[in-house]
Amino acid sequence: MTSLWTVILSLAQNTPDPEDVKPGWLALGIFLLMGLAVVGLAFSLVKHLRRTRANFEERDADSDPPT
Repeated sequence: MTSLWTVILSLAQNTPDPEDVKPGWLALGIFLLMGLAVVGLAFSLVKHLRRTRANFEERDADSDPPT
């Protein structure tokens, strides 16, 4: 068990310098595409919820007995 901790600690100490790690344009592009996907899914959800509500209201209006 102690050899496992020794390996884990040695791997944790071999981290790159902060100057060597940069997000880059690819990461920004992926982040923006994911944001657009979330916005698109939100609009689709709202559209489907409105359609569902309209269907329920239409069904309820049809089932009401005339007064």
